[in-house]
Amino acid sequence: MDVQAIAVPAFPPRRAASLCLAGALALGACAVPARAAPPTNFGTVIGGGLLCNDQTSNRYYYDYMVRFFGPPYKRDGGAWWFRTQDARLWNTEISEVIVSDDTWPLVFVGAVAEATPDELEQAVAAQSGVRYAKIDSSRFPVRETRPGSRIVYFDRRSKIYCAKFQPLPPALK
Repeated sequence: MDVQAIAVPAFPPRRAASLCLAGALALGACAVPARAAPPTNFGTVIGGGLLCNDQTSNRYYYDYMVRFFGPPYKRDGGAWWFRTQDARLWNTEISEVIVSDDTWPLVFVGAVAEATPDELEQAVAAQSGVRYAKIDSSRFPVRETRPGSRIVYFDRRSKIYCAKFQPLPPALK
């Protein structure tokens, strides 16, 4: 049996890498699954962030959301908006997560909950023990915790968020 050599074109390393990446993308190997379940640490990472339990870094939350939910579906009101299918926090459906985009003086992470502010406040208190106080006497009062987490009305739903001022760059401290 006679073995013949097959001529394989030689590509420079960069070209070979880009062809490999193009092939992987064409096969969908790098794509985020359309109906991926929320990660098991969603409550710890996003829930903790919404309650202001940790530092607020929009870059960290942005990267987390892209990794597990794919790219944001819109940029509006100083924030990147991510759809969060099947996500739940405090036994409440979370339909969207919002991450600030550096166009505001505040850094924030927020979420749209498919519940009224009263229902969300009760759910958070029951699950985590965190208590909110109404900080105004309007018809649609803002609720706030001591660390700064807020629950506000969003049509018939609610938004919960943690917002902090951006730190000064080291040269200005």
